Amino acid sequence: MDLVCCQFHSGTISEVQKHVPSIINSCNIASRIHANSSGPSNYKVNGLCRGRGSQHSLFLDVASFKAPMQRYDGTNVKSRVWRSPVPRATMAEQHTEATAPLPPIPRSIHDISNGDHILGFGANLAEDHPGYKDTEYKRRRSHIADLAKSHTMGEPIPNVEYSAEETQVWGHVLKALSDLYPTHACKEYLNSYPHFNFTPDRIPQLQELSEVLQRTTGWSVRPVAGLLHPRSFLNGLAFRTFHSTQYIRHGSNPMYTPEPDICHEILGHIPMLADRTFADLAYIIGTASLGVSEKEIWHLTKLYWYTVEFGTVQEEDGVKAFGAGLLSSFGELKHMKTGTDGIMPEFMELDPFAKLPKMSYKDGFQKKYFLCESFQDAVAKLQAYSKQILRPEVEALILEAKRSQLGKML
Repeated sequence: MDLVCCQFHSGTISEVQKHVPSIINSCNIASRIHANSSGPSNYKVNGLCRGRGSQHSLFLDVASFKAPMQRYDGTNVKSRVWRSPVPRATMAEQHTEATAPLPPIPRSIHDISNGDHILGFGANLAEDHPGYKDTEYKRRRSHIADLAKSHTMGEPIPNVEYSAEETQVWGHVLKALSDLYPTHACKEYLNSYPHFNFTPDRIPQLQELSEVLQRTTGWSVRPVAGLLHPRSFLNGLAFRTFHSTQYIRHGSNPMYTPEPDICHEILGHIPMLADRTFADLAYIIGTASLGVSEKEIWHLTKLYWYTVEFGTVQEEDGVKAFGAGLLSSFGELKHMKTGTDGIMPEFMELDPFAKLPKMSYKDGFQKKYFLCESFQDAVAKLQAYSKQILRPEVEALILEAKRSQLGKML
């Protein structure tokens, strides 16, 4: 099955819907769309998103799309059509997915453990980790991981008394990145950054950062012992909660870490979560993850990776970073702008419905970045995808939460 996205740059939504059959004909879409339909004017509407002003996006499922790029000009409607291949599942895969029981839907952040589903990077380190042979470093990480496991949501986050050596690592990273932010970071990051008053001689505590987010966007920070299972991590976003590690990278190589650490969390994620539109983007991925299949969790994990971790956005003076994997890495930020060894990275348009490339964090810098026209555009695309997998029970939960929030405001 393919997905066709028609982006309309003028015309009302009713006009857009009226011209869909003609758009399908003009783009040489095969006559058979679904098993129970026939004729070139039959289609399945995946989502219709209102964009900025009179700009809209319409997503259609079709069986075949013969032209890589076509234009359709109807009465007061001009569209740009592009294609995204979605692999057709085998009968066995369809049967397995249809019969596999879906996981329970968490009703609150208290239903999500921050210590039972750690995949790695806690106190147990791989042999290629810079701190693998450092017994004291591993003991220190184990202590900090235990602090996170003991935390109860709603209670103050325990402070970590960082050592002089750990603070020196933080300061080194902060100073190096601060020089790049004005030219490499997106405007939303630069606008949020002053909220936190980062200084090189002190590592901020998660509790104080959480309080800033509560005031700006209503989000909270929760300590976690290590790399959380993707389902648990993404589920947390649905409750506007970001799970953050508290340990810091090994001092032997302060510009490198093979896992999320406090430098990555604070400098990469926290300032972006103080921006409302970006916070909405993360929230949409989170709500879409509630109670879905393993296949859908894997796709959402990739969407998270290529947006929240390594996303880029087009601004008037060039491509800028908004992903935490970029904003917390001196080398990755420079690579995004100028490439490495004469080779520039590739920038691709974000398509949530398409099969996404394999995630890679140990093969050097990213070879591909997904580029968003704007955060508003990215939110609209993610909402369209989310509607296709959102369980009815989750929709009811979201509506209930909105009503509750409205009641508090009145």
